[in-house]
Amino acid sequence: MSEHQLSAPPPGTPGAPSGPTSAPGSAGATPAPPAADESARVERVARGSGGRRGGTGGGSARILGLVVALAAICVVGYVSAGSRFASIDNMLVILSLASIIGVLSIGMTFVITAGGIDLSVGSVLGLASVWATTVATQTMADQYGWIVMVLCALAVGTAAGVVNGVLIAYGRVVAFIATLAMLVAARGLAELIAQRRTQLVNVSSFQDTFRGDLLGVPKIVWIFAVVAVAGWFLLNRTTFGRRTVAVGGNPEAARLAGIAVKRHTMYLYALAGLAAGIAAVMMLGRTGAGSSTNGLLYELDAIAAVVVGGTLLSGGRGTIVGTVLGVLIFATLTNVFVQNNLDSSVQQIAKGAIIVVAVLLQQRFTSRTSRT
Repeated sequence: MSEHQLSAPPPGTPGAPSGPTSAPGSAGATPAPPAADESARVERVARGSGGRRGGTGGGSARILGLVVALAAICVVGYVSAGSRFASIDNMLVILSLASIIGVLSIGMTFVITAGGIDLSVGSVLGLASVWATTVATQTMADQYGWIVMVLCALAVGTAAGVVNGVLIAYGRVVAFIATLAMLVAARGLAELIAQRRTQLVNVSSFQDTFRGDLLGVPKIVWIFAVVAVAGWFLLNRTTFGRRTVAVGGNPEAARLAGIAVKRHTMYLYALAGLAAGIAAVMMLGRTGAGSSTNGLLYELDAIAAVVVGGTLLSGGRGTIVGTVLGVLIFATLTNVFVQNNLDSSVQQIAKGAIIVVAVLLQQRFTSRTSRT
């Protein structure tokens, strides 16, 4: 499909043929319903983006490469640390370490697939954890149940995401600047609310619900699994996901296909904020405390996991499976360094090298597909 075909105006716009569309030789054919027609146009634009940039699937070769990389790190861990690394308890530690970053990364995948970026998710996580553990919120939770704290964290995260989305989509502020401002503002507001103190979770029902294990697996790992499955379904099996790919691949063609690009962009940042709120609940379940330092620099880890997983920074291609594998690669790498008592500075160098290699591979893939 050519680029000219992707950007062809839909019926009803200036320069487009008027009247019902009919097949050759069939006079008076019934036009397609508007909803079905819009869905078909979105599908064509999404396929056009996928044809040039890999679509939403991420490609079996890329996924296989990530699996091989993860397996290689596990082999290194087993050779260097032996049974300490290969134990079931250590595997659960790795999954727990990956869970909170993983939920943030799922939300980040949608934003980056659409060609955006969100630097504020770590600070929004901290703000949501602080707001959910204030005296007022916990007093209400004692009266009405732990759900009050959960709803508070989700509402704060979503509200911050909506502010980002409005500034970017309707205020025409560059995503990097808008989310950088939210990063600073959310962290500052969290410090003001908490007065730079750690707020302990005193609601026993909340602790009983989110701490501990379920079937031998930490509950935050189950939450991560549910969010990952929901994210995969949303990106790969819904019109929302196809619109996200279309917006990232060619925003103008997406607009001409009938997608409300600005509104969809706002929804994407709200989704990233919602993911930060869920991660805040997980953080409270794991640590039992709200703090303005919660989530510090988590946004960088989330972006790194998404990029290593195969989602293009330029937009138009996203993969939830790749993101999950990217998160697991970094979590396993961290665990290997901890098991061997290696310097954390060397770990940061290794992570940086992995990110650079992933970006170079992305550039090579993009340039190759643009020539074909």
